[in-house]
Amino acid sequence: MRILYLITGLGVGGAEKVVTALADEMDARGHTVMVVYLTGPAIVKPDNRRIVIESLELESAKDLISSFVALIKLVREFKPDVVHSHMIHANILARLARPFCRVRRLVCTAHNSNEGGRARMVAYRLTNSLADVSTNVSAEAVKSFEDLGAVRPGEMQVVHNGICTDTYQYSEQDRKALRREFSIDAGQTLILAVGRLFEQKDYPTLLCALAYEPDALGDYHLVVAGDGPMRQQLTDLVQSLNLEGRVTFAGVRSDINRLMSAADIFVLSSAWEGFGLVVAEAMACERVVVATNCGGVSEVLGDCGYLVPAKSSEKLSAALKKVCALNEPDRGSIGKQARQRIIDHYSLAASADKWEALYQ
Repeated sequence: MRILYLITGLGVGGAEKVVTALADEMDARGHTVMVVYLTGPAIVKPDNRRIVIESLELESAKDLISSFVALIKLVREFKPDVVHSHMIHANILARLARPFCRVRRLVCTAHNSNEGGRARMVAYRLTNSLADVSTNVSAEAVKSFEDLGAVRPGEMQVVHNGICTDTYQYSEQDRKALRREFSIDAGQTLILAVGRLFEQKDYPTLLCALAYEPDALGDYHLVVAGDGPMRQQLTDLVQSLNLEGRVTFAGVRSDINRLMSAADIFVLSSAWEGFGLVVAEAMACERVVVATNCGGVSEVLGDCGYLVPAKSSEKLSAALKKVCALNEPDRGSIGKQARQRIIDHYSLAASADKWEALYQ
């Protein structure tokens, strides 16, 4: 089977990791794969260099027509059996291109419960009939699209993301190395957060949670892996909350799996999510997770971690306090249950099986 994956961009993000990992898995299963992206630099790429990567170079509105023509040309030349688009811009572009090039099967996947304003939702609804299959990454995200009028009830189905549990697994060697890098003492609790520094991830709520009862968490250090437009605002907030020395903004990292092993607690403070891929990654690495109840996070976490309401610093602080007070055997037991849940329900192999069935 020939599969063309179309995605808005290949920057650092959950959807990008999902698509490139899926491309690698499909290539390993004997399919011929191409990855096409609309805009920006290709930071996250498939591991297998045999997979062709093409950019449509859509950097501004003036590039729209040339990028649209380039997509049609690529589809005609590659002759895919399936075009599988990801994220709202790529989904709409793939749908609009379909009448101009032969596509046997078009699968469109959204990756969030919140994909923008009303205009985008109207565009999604008006073009939905051009797709053979429309999916989202969690039941809550599907419900959100229905409530926003982007799809009619029953038009969109759930296909959960999958992660490679060989890549994301606990490593004692990585734990020691990364804790040395961040100067984390043996008895110090390392709290890890991963994600872009922008509104969706709601880091102000996390920082305020740490400052809510500053002595209740004991000796801890927060490492935030990611970068974005809110960095200066968050740095200023750290200072105003007297958290200097307690928080490190580590920037964009390519070793998230290793960072997971170094952490004692993984925290997600997002205001909204589609699936919460980093939660699954942390669980696969046997970390205790404290997360906000947003999007599909509750579906991923199950009863293998701690769930709190979004935008509540008080509740997030209380959950972090509870986890910090756990002894090592209890944390280890929760971590092992969490990994088994990911293996059973959210592995890359299981996800790829579902996609193959939809493609066929």
